[in-house]
Amino acid sequence: MEVLTIRVGNDNFSYLIIEGNRASLVDPGVDPDEALVLIKKRDLKLDHVIATHHHDDHTHSIQDVVDRTGAFVIASEQCSSLMGGVDRIVKEGDLIRLGGLKIEVMETPGHTEGGICLIVGNTYLITGDTLFMGDCGRCDLPGGSLSEMFSSLQRLKQLDDRLVVFPGHDYGPEPYDTLKNQMRTSGVLLASSLSEFSRL
Repeated sequence: MEVLTIRVGNDNFSYLIIEGNRASLVDPGVDPDEALVLIKKRDLKLDHVIATHHHDDHTHSIQDVVDRTGAFVIASEQCSSLMGGVDRIVKEGDLIRLGGLKIEVMETPGHTEGGICLIVGNTYLITGDTLFMGDCGRCDLPGGSLSEMFSSLQRLKQLDDRLVVFPGHDYGPEPYDTLKNQMRTSGVLLASSLSEFSRL
């Protein structure tokens, strides 16, 4: 199992999850060309395109990817209603199978109503715009909620802290980090109450 980080646009991250000769692409963003070149170069079959949330900077090229690969599109119910063209709706605890690899879905509203995180093989945590390095996604956009974001971050803190966090944007000093280290250093994870979190 591999997870390859692909920079898209100015600061978006897309992720190519590879298991054997099969792959899933998370948040292809505005330009899928680098991911598609990698898929072709390594002779992979792209099974799924997974959206962590519906925002255009993460989903703009999904239809292009589908047209060029025949991949299935996976998203939450709330994001499906805003995106259209979704083949499978997922919810909390659902498993996406990529060959023998299990990708677990975790519902993490706050940045958007239908935001999800992905636990990949009990090794990686792809967080979209829920958790960045040292920060979290904005809660003041349509569908955002400060209280839901705080609750989602509290739930992330209950996961195995050895997970490596892969965020949706390159907003921190490093592109990724362990959840354990983020729990020691990130103000949004150190906040112990909604009141404290709201002051950040």
